[in-house]
Amino acid sequence: MLVSYEWLSRYVELEGITPEDIAMELNRTGIEVEVIYTRDTGVSGVVIGQVLSVEKHPEADKLKVCMVSVGPGKILQIVCGASNVAPGQRVPVALVGAKLPGGVHIKNAVLRGVESQGMICSARELGLPDKVIMKEQTEGILVLGPDAPIGGDIKDYLGMNDEVIELQLTPNRSDCLSMFGVAYEVAAIFDRQLMLPEVSLSAPEGPSSPVEIMIQSEDDCPFYAAQVVHGIKIGPSPQWMQNRLISAGIRPINNVVDITNYVMLETGQPLHAFDYDKIPEGRIAVRRAVKGETLVTLDGQLRELEEDMLLITDGTHPIAVAGVMGGESSEVTSETVSVLIESAFFDPAIVRRGSRKLGLRTEASNRFEKGVDPERIVPALARAVELMEQLAGGVAGSEVMVQKAGDVDDVVIPLRHDRLESLIGNELSEEEVLDIFRRLRFTVESGEGVYHVKVPTRRPDVTMEVDLIEEVARLYGYERIKARLPMGMQSQGGLTREQKLRRVIRHTLRQLGLSEAITYSLTSEPLNAEVEPLKSSRPIRLAMPMSQDRTVLRTGLVPSLIQAASYNRNHGNGRVALFEMGKTYHSAEEVLTVLPDERWELAALIDGKPDPSVWKQASVEGHGFYRLKGILESLFTRLGISGVRYEVAAPNGFHPGRTAVILIENEVVGMIGQLHPKLAAKHDLEEPVVFQLDLATLITAVPDQARYVAIPRYPAVTRDLAVVVDQDVPAGDLEAGIRKVAGELLESVALFDVFSGERIGEGKKSVAFSLVYRAKDRTLTDEEVQEVHDRMVRHLEEEYGAMLRQ
Repeated sequence: MLVSYEWLSRYVELEGITPEDIAMELNRTGIEVEVIYTRDTGVSGVVIGQVLSVEKHPEADKLKVCMVSVGPGKILQIVCGASNVAPGQRVPVALVGAKLPGGVHIKNAVLRGVESQGMICSARELGLPDKVIMKEQTEGILVLGPDAPIGGDIKDYLGMNDEVIELQLTPNRSDCLSMFGVAYEVAAIFDRQLMLPEVSLSAPEGPSSPVEIMIQSEDDCPFYAAQVVHGIKIGPSPQWMQNRLISAGIRPINNVVDITNYVMLETGQPLHAFDYDKIPEGRIAVRRAVKGETLVTLDGQLRELEEDMLLITDGTHPIAVAGVMGGESSEVTSETVSVLIESAFFDPAIVRRGSRKLGLRTEASNRFEKGVDPERIVPALARAVELMEQLAGGVAGSEVMVQKAGDVDDVVIPLRHDRLESLIGNELSEEEVLDIFRRLRFTVESGEGVYHVKVPTRRPDVTMEVDLIEEVARLYGYERIKARLPMGMQSQGGLTREQKLRRVIRHTLRQLGLSEAITYSLTSEPLNAEVEPLKSSRPIRLAMPMSQDRTVLRTGLVPSLIQAASYNRNHGNGRVALFEMGKTYHSAEEVLTVLPDERWELAALIDGKPDPSVWKQASVEGHGFYRLKGILESLFTRLGISGVRYEVAAPNGFHPGRTAVILIENEVVGMIGQLHPKLAAKHDLEEPVVFQLDLATLITAVPDQARYVAIPRYPAVTRDLAVVVDQDVPAGDLEAGIRKVAGELLESVALFDVFSGERIGEGKKSVAFSLVYRAKDRTLTDEEVQEVHDRMVRHLEEEYGAMLRQ
């Protein structure tokens, strides 16, 4: 909202108050001021002159010699090249010594042998932008109105000395989208007199012209008023009105259109003027659009209308999109002599929807979208009619015709004085509170510590007790509120167990050489389906996706890591080691009726050949799976998790022979494996290896306290065991069998060799384990160890067909 200081001073007594003072106090009380600027573009020494005569230049066909009066007894000879200069015009004249925008200095000059004692200026030469001046004033010299005082300063006449305050309003303060609203606010802040114009309804002098209003959609338009004005003479509006419109960033068009814009800026109530003679029988019908209807709007564009748009029609055909823009068929033109002025309340939601779908954002729609004051609908209409009678020669041609669905209920809010003081933190007297409401012009009745406040309809943002407390606080002055320590029960903040463990997991994986990735929760359906998630569920689709790459909520983290790894590879990073901890989203419903299940998951991906600069890595072949498994086991060790097993699996998207599910205490917690070669090739990866874990299940397996054991007092006995088994027997199953039979005497078992070849036999492999036996209460004998060892060998022979390697 652009607020003219000169215009505002017509409504509020501002003596001794500068625009800077207003800006500071508005900022202090909750309305942000973006900037203050003056309309002066750097002009000095430019006055208003009258062209007395125009003669052809003797030496140049395109130049004219003009005699211009710039005051009593002051006539200048000026050479001018504008084609539109003519005797009798009042024009801006830059005197010798004048300064114009762009560093232009006017000097006495001789043009083709003829002396020129100044310059007749165009709008551009005065620094006036084309977008805010009348179209006919953009070419040639600027022709002023007949009321322009000869010899007067051009800046005074064009309002260039005015200062403009630009407000950055939040959606709740729609009341300040009008000069009246800002005047109420400024008058309350400075406790100054408010001087709003009084308006009375105009009645027709003769027979009333017919106006019929039919509201067919009362929910969309509960209030519609209209009045006819005859005898309109279309022409430019007076300069003072043009100046105020320009200060507000609106281009003057003609007196009728300017008056509707002026009243909208003044009162906050948008109006629209229809050519009355183009509306058959004066009939106005407000209804929803019908499928297939079209309308050519005032900007000359053919608009296709949809069924959820609200229209103003002549009973049959649309003549405007309600609250957005009028139609070309009923436009006010230079031939218009009678107008029908519309003032209404339209549902903010339907105006917002229509404006968005049509791609039309107007000053009117901006106000309707936030809600207009229903108490200003008729007064704004009366104000427009009054101005048309004064400035356009019109006379009222009908009564004010009104159709309403009902009256607006008064908003009365109780405010407890003790609640007010407890929230503000200061003690306030009843007189102070009542005085603040007086300044705000809120009607109040008080008694027994409670204020019953009637909120005016211009303040739709005040609906609850806390809103009234905010109004009191900001007018009282936030800077006057004392700083106090909080009172009451206090509790020390801290992280939950799950949050602490998530931090431990992050730090551990970083220390193990992985980089943390943060990817989008939104992905595409094809990418999301490339890798089987931990939990099977339907993809949750977005109702209005921004792009085809972000259409569903992810059900797993691995697809996003694949995309991140591919991006890194394509940008020259050949060795990728990433992990991500984040939420995935699951639902069994095709159409959601309840919120999806949000689950924390952990995933990691490594890809790329070993770093040749590191000698230990350079000698490792196919290290990816074992490296990632080692990282995972290091994480389990750090968390104190034991009893982890791996079982062969072949989920979608993984290599069928190099993938396993991860189990803790026989519960599946995740999976680890190499991605399928086709999937890797699709994303330009080499041999990517990933793991994905369900974080909730993992954290449940973490012991609450660290387990400590005493240093062993008795020596251990170490034995090696090598058995020959079929190639398809997992080493993990052999290890599980060893632990099952050995019992408490077995302290640890570690796989240290797997060998196959001709010496072992076709389809066979040798698996070797290192076993450590120890008793807590004694030194073991060879006989005790051998008995357990032999029992264990027999079990492996019976269960897995193992043969002791000789």
